[in-house]
Amino acid sequence: MALVETRREGRVAVVTVNRPDALNAISSEVADRLKDAFEDVSGDREVWAVILEAAGEKAFCVGADLKERAAFSDEDWTANRHHIRDMFTVLRAVPQPTIAAVFGFALGGGFELALSCDLIVAAEDAVMGLTEVRVGIIPGGGGTQLLARKAGLTQAKDLVMTGRRIGPEEARDMGLVSRVSPRAELAGAAMALAEEICANSPIAVQEAKRAIERGLEVSVAEGIDLEDRAWRNAVVTRDRTEGIAAFVEKRTPKWSGE
Repeated sequence: MALVETRREGRVAVVTVNRPDALNAISSEVADRLKDAFEDVSGDREVWAVILEAAGEKAFCVGADLKERAAFSDEDWTANRHHIRDMFTVLRAVPQPTIAAVFGFALGGGFELALSCDLIVAAEDAVMGLTEVRVGIIPGGGGTQLLARKAGLTQAKDLVMTGRRIGPEEARDMGLVSRVSPRAELAGAAMALAEEICANSPIAVQEAKRAIERGLEVSVAEGIDLEDRAWRNAVVTRDRTEGIAAFVEKRTPKWSGE
């Protein structure tokens, strides 16, 4: 049984962490397989949106595999760090919009997996938190940076320094979760969001994503320039021609991604 599986549903790629017996904990091998999966979907022009989900009933992902780490030497910790960091780097670089479908426990690196996606759809039973300080380390998958950018400095310090857990409603109030769904409807809610995104030009969506993300790293004036370049990239495409024509003709556009 593969630790990570990928399937296609129309224009949507669904990447599944498939280690429910270990609550989908991230071992070095799981990290490598996730990295491979994210690289594959990144290069697939037929994929317009990506959903990250997990197998089982109890946990989206409880974070790093602490049982594996318990036997680590200092050298093993360093080697493992490369596996984990590379995986998160590739996930954050996926050009298509990414959606995490979170249920049950999403703790430590598991919550960082979700935060590394563009959007989170959370089940009503979701329990999220960056709990690393409780075992003597700190978030190492981008959590300190992503949480501060998405929820603000004070909220990030509160959650990281206490290691406390939050539910989906509080996470939504913080701006971390896009939509909350009954547990039984989670997969459908994530797919509905992905399909809503896929109803738009994939080029426009990806250019918009790039402008938003890169704009956070620069001044407003520089961000406006980034937006202008993204606009210029989109406006010369066949999709722009098709989108305007479809609007004028009052029909559904047929996007080509070109």
